Amino acid sequence: MQTRKFSTYDLVVVGVMAAVIFAATMFLKIGPIPTPAGPTQFKVANALCLLGGMLFGGVRGGLAAGIGSMFFDLCDPAFAASAPFTLVFFFAMAFVCGAIANAGGREGKNFRWNLMGAVAGSATYLVLHLGKSLIVLMLEGSDFSAALVTCALKFITSGANALFAVVVSVLIAAPCRSALVRAGLERKLFPKNA
Repeated sequence: MQTRKFSTYDLVVVGVMAAVIFAATMFLKIGPIPTPAGPTQFKVANALCLLGGMLFGGVRGGLAAGIGSMFFDLCDPAFAASAPFTLVFFFAMAFVCGAIANAGGREGKNFRWNLMGAVAGSATYLVLHLGKSLIVLMLEGSDFSAALVTCALKFITSGANALFAVVVSVLIAAPCRSALVRAGLERKLFPKNA
């Protein structure tokens, strides 16, 4: 198996997608929404994180999702303390989505695999995000059942985010992919097609 070096185009893709995810998180959201388990928000950026994984693969999409989301957290005092977790959790979300959507050379072109990737990526994020909230509450002195009930409100918002992200990312993946091809970027972004 031949490994590919991280190229200048890879850096540009990660940087541009991270900036788009940061801007979407900053301006296209409802929140922060206070919950007993900590602040949360309803945002469009989760769909863009999944889309990055579908279009650009797990590593590039994961880096863009993690970095863009982390920089938003660092700019908002309500979320700043969570920035390291955000980097890891959103990287994992887009990485899982991209790994599945791009498995077997599919390169995010197959609707069914994109859907499976988006669902798996969103589920990964939900488990990590809600698991962290549950653990923090238990470390602060709540027993397991009380912490579980407290996380229920956060689950509603996070579940809605996940559903929205899956639907939107899967629906816009094909048109976005076509736009990249029409712009002549496919050979630069996916050199094995050349």
